[in-house]
Amino acid sequence: MEDNGADWKVKNPHNRPSGWIDLQVNGLKGINFSDTSLTPDSFSSACKDILNGGTDIFLPTMITSPVKVYERNLELMVKSIDDKKDWNRIPGFHLEGPFISPEPGYVGAHNPAFTQKPDPDLLKKFQEWSGGKIKLLTVAAELEGSDKLVKTAVKLGITVSIGHSNFNSENLKRMASLGAKAITHLANGLPLNLAKFANPIWAGLCEEKLIGMFVGDGHHIPGNILKKMIMAKGIDKTIIVSDASPIAGYKPGRYDLFGTTAVITKDGRLYNPVKLNLMGSSYTMPKCMDYLKKLDFLSEKELYKIGYENPIKLIS
Repeated sequence: MEDNGADWKVKNPHNRPSGWIDLQVNGLKGINFSDTSLTPDSFSSACKDILNGGTDIFLPTMITSPVKVYERNLELMVKSIDDKKDWNRIPGFHLEGPFISPEPGYVGAHNPAFTQKPDPDLLKKFQEWSGGKIKLLTVAAELEGSDKLVKTAVKLGITVSIGHSNFNSENLKRMASLGAKAITHLANGLPLNLAKFANPIWAGLCEEKLIGMFVGDGHHIPGNILKKMIMAKGIDKTIIVSDASPIAGYKPGRYDLFGTTAVITKDGRLYNPVKLNLMGSSYTMPKCMDYLKKLDFLSEKELYKIGYENPIKLIS
């Protein structure tokens, strides 16, 4: 697939074809885009299910992994996409790591042993392995070397989002000045206990230059709070993502995920029963947008904006 932009961007942005845009999809129905068990057939199967299930365009997302896994899986996925030239609805990839905080809480469900210090040369290798198709990169703002990494990403045409990060207002402003555009799953990827005001939630909501990406499943952020966060950030600065887990689409139950136990409850909450942290979402993007509709505070035009138009603009 040639990444010339015109092939995958919506030709008529005021006439949404059939679904939504999802910038954070880790897998589906037991298929994990970050696992060495991924094969061309399993990747193809997951993509077909996602694209036929109400999502028009999406970014397969790799979480923090050993470097060799990035090489293997990025090359596998990009070849699978290129071999199917009608798959122009997958414009590239989101790397949610490895340049994130290894600290408890901030690292979320990622393995801290696989995190990396910001390394522009390693990012260049990732981009090479992806065939130049990394569209979105999540970075921790406070890490030493993050400035140079962000500058390199921008030069490579990669959109930078800040996440899994103990950022504050000052380093968030600095990231924005260097070209960062968004915040990954704002209000999540954080410790359970935070300072009352000097914390990444308030800093992210108050930084007017950065778009807030919110997981719209009602579990990452309760609905009444999500309403107020979207209102605070503003429609033009809001994007909804699914953060769909590799076990999204499964029935309630106990599963193995990322080498540990995960539980999906009857109401769709996906979490680790020991640490009690969320492990991505059991929702797909259409289910997230249905949840937003039921909150009954956004117009159809506003839903289209945060679920379709804004995501395209961010990675264009």
